[in-house]
Amino acid sequence: MNLNEKPTPILDKILTAGEMRISAASSLAELQEIKASIVGKHGTLTEVLKEIPKMEPALRAEIGRAANQLKAHFIEILDARAEEIQLKASEISPDFDLTVPGFAPPMGGLHPITQMCYDLNDAFRSMGFEIFTEADISSELYAFDNLNFPPEHPARESMDTFWLEGHDKGDGGKRLCLRPHLTGASVRFMQTHKPPFRFVYPGRVYRNEATDARHERAFFQYEALIVDREFKFSAGMVMIKSILSKVFGRDIPVRMRVGFFPFVEPGFEIDMMCLVCDGKGCSVCKHVGWLEIMPGGSPHPNVLRAAGLEPSEYAGFYVNIGLDRLVMMRYGVDDVRLFHSADLRFLNQFA
Repeated sequence: MNLNEKPTPILDKILTAGEMRISAASSLAELQEIKASIVGKHGTLTEVLKEIPKMEPALRAEIGRAANQLKAHFIEILDARAEEIQLKASEISPDFDLTVPGFAPPMGGLHPITQMCYDLNDAFRSMGFEIFTEADISSELYAFDNLNFPPEHPARESMDTFWLEGHDKGDGGKRLCLRPHLTGASVRFMQTHKPPFRFVYPGRVYRNEATDARHERAFFQYEALIVDREFKFSAGMVMIKSILSKVFGRDIPVRMRVGFFPFVEPGFEIDMMCLVCDGKGCSVCKHVGWLEIMPGGSPHPNVLRAAGLEPSEYAGFYVNIGLDRLVMMRYGVDDVRLFHSADLRFLNQFA
């Protein structure tokens, strides 16, 4: 079709109005609306094509040919205008100076405690452990009752545990607190899974205590538990040494001292050589060359019973790693409060 010819006044009007609107369009969205209004399902040109069967036979061929050619013309100029709009949108501003040197945006990094947690996850996964997490809010049932804490134990008092206002009355599952340790999660896991168990559970815990270079009110723990029908206690020590060697990249001297904890029997204090002073003595290790990093031992029979297991059939090994202290050893940091200070001058060293 020669667009300079005018087969009908209607097509001529559609052509003139359509070209003006397409030329004035400034966005792809506006262009899409114009396309729909002309050649869409209910567009003006489409309506003309629908009327052709009703026209006189002598005009049908001419009008039909002219309308279809006009439709092809509109599609062509619509695509061309869309390309123009896209090119204009990608143009660089005339005020932009390409000769000015660029600068790298500031980059963040993982918090050293988070990185240590990930490293431990990788180490334990390589030994077939599952990763388990739970909510920060626990109850007296899981924080103390299931773990063999006697009713008068001082850890149940508000001087040690943060009880939630409005939920601090009653006992058992009705009395809620911020979890003072992760150990209650071991019973929860065993109650909802089938033995044997081999799992770890990292997380933040809360204690109502004074802060100093070695203690915080909110800090991180990383617990591990193995429960099976046949488990040698000596294998627990092998596990500890293997984990520390993977985390620090070398063998770390470790010792076990007899200790009492309600949830293990027998129980031990597990120490590693202080890496801040290489065992020579410093303020972090109280000048003894060793740092307590975890309690450990075999799950107490009452804990296994709370989990629904028969103590005569199952045994295992449990450790509770002080994650903050382990990070202090990795980087030679002498004050745990630095990790929780949000001081970017300190944290940027680990980015």
